[in-house]
Amino acid sequence: MKPHAVPSTVTPWRDRFASDVVGCSPALEFSLQLIERCADTSSTVLITGESGSGKELLARAVHNGSPRAGRPFVAVNCAALPETLVESELFGHAKGAYTGANNTRAGRVLAAQGGTLFLDEVGDLPLTAQSKLLRTLQEREVTPVGSDTPIACDVRVVAATHRDLRAMVDAGEFRLDLYYRLNVIRVHAAPLRERPEDIVPLAEHFIAMFNERAGRNVVGLTPQTAAILTSHTWPGNVRELSNAIERAVVLSSSAMLEATALGLEPARGAKQPTASSSAIEELDLRTAIKKVEGQVIARALEKAGGNRTEAASLLGLNRTTLVEKLRKLG
Repeated sequence: MKPHAVPSTVTPWRDRFASDVVGCSPALEFSLQLIERCADTSSTVLITGESGSGKELLARAVHNGSPRAGRPFVAVNCAALPETLVESELFGHAKGAYTGANNTRAGRVLAAQGGTLFLDEVGDLPLTAQSKLLRTLQEREVTPVGSDTPIACDVRVVAATHRDLRAMVDAGEFRLDLYYRLNVIRVHAAPLRERPEDIVPLAEHFIAMFNERAGRNVVGLTPQTAAILTSHTWPGNVRELSNAIERAVVLSSSAMLEATALGLEPARGAKQPTASSSAIEELDLRTAIKKVEGQVIARALEKAGGNRTEAASLLGLNRTTLVEKLRKLG
């Protein structure tokens, strides 16, 4: 199966520098337009969004579209750094700086020299590391742990977070001056539930990817699978979708990916969208009715685990009637 054909809204810039970013929703297009406008500068970029929403892909687009593209892109998951070692990991250390520091270490900032330093989940940095990061941004230099000699550095910082940094500032958990230093260009990675247009293209992209990795030959999605994917709330965002498609590709016993192989669970505490609320802005009666009908069918199929006979029973339809409606909706 070939990857999903990207719509004509893809610009030459996006095709060249952000080809891994799949989708055509207005929210995604807006984010990429912002990135295109700032990529060729050295301005700090702050990418906000829920976990799994694709923040690192957007950060890589910033790097790929910049004059630094030929230099390193160093990604650091700040949430995964041990608090006792975070400064050493980021800024390096001199030999003998502490017990176990048997060699001099450059650190992640200097590893990105000339390139881009991506600080994922920057809100998880402890206050002491925030202070040193601020100095690095202001002075363009780092001082390794255990050393008094600063080292000049030339890195562009792209930070990302799923947390509300402004609220953290108010709570005394994040430095206000660092917040302003990071929040120069803000790009938001919208959650998948807010860009349903991207779900099927992403699913087809992942099918192609996992076909190659797992040695499978899944051709595509059945109409009811596409309907279920589109109606799901995706609390885990693109990461959850990727995992669901990988599972389905590996376990699928047919050429078309069946909904029963997805293994989706309703999001805990999530309010499922109602057909009436999602179609209420649609003024064309036939279009609105079709939209409502498709959403109700998708909900029934999801509740029935993809079983058409059971879904038809839930809907009060004959199975053949449901099959025909799915054909028309697809």
